[in-house]
Amino acid sequence: MNRALVHASMLALLMTALPYPARAADLLHDRGTSTADAELIPDGTGTLKISGRTSVIDGQTLWFPIGAHRVRLASIDSCELPQWSYDPLRHGDSAIPKPVPCGPLAKAWLKRTVGSAHVTCTVQAPDIDGALLGRCSVRGRDLALEMLRVGWAKTMSPAPAEYVTWQQYAMSARHGMWATYVLDMPEWRAKAVDRTLSRRPIADFNLLAERESEISPPFKDARKRPRRTDR
Repeated sequence: MNRALVHASMLALLMTALPYPARAADLLHDRGTSTADAELIPDGTGTLKISGRTSVIDGQTLWFPIGAHRVRLASIDSCELPQWSYDPLRHGDSAIPKPVPCGPLAKAWLKRTVGSAHVTCTVQAPDIDGALLGRCSVRGRDLALEMLRVGWAKTMSPAPAEYVTWQQYAMSARHGMWATYVLDMPEWRAKAVDRTLSRRPIADFNLLAERESEISPPFKDARKRPRRTDR
């Protein structure tokens, strides 16, 4: 058997054996290789910074294993890990659009961007669930702004003007989730009963059919298309 295939199979088996938080966070297990202590650092201005290597929990949350700090990127929101969106283009004769795992894709993009690099977060405030809200950067790049630029996050009020500008750019260019039908994240959290990673796409398709708010431009475009006459 191909060695890469064996390695992938073993990794998949290991991940299924881990509890949900560890699987979601892709935790850094080798604490001794951290390039920093990931501790709170006073910067002389009354604000606090967290600096070090991180793991990625989801498309907007970082975990600093040394120091046990959970930091959520401030002023943005992204799809939850079990959340699905839909490709607006029809594939074949299916009545249901092709599902797109917007939550895992947002996490994957953030994880690839962070990699093993040194991350620095300026803490702004605590969040309601105990996480810290912060503005984080890696290699001089604002992570929240980058998520908005590629379309895997949306702004939350209040947001810096540059965040809004890059969101408008991503929406116009149909980057990331803006190329899909997607339910607004707060509405998804309020209505989704099953929030496990085994959630099936049809559940979110049903939520989209009963949506109260609309954030993805393709919905408007789809309504302008002529009625199909080939059925």
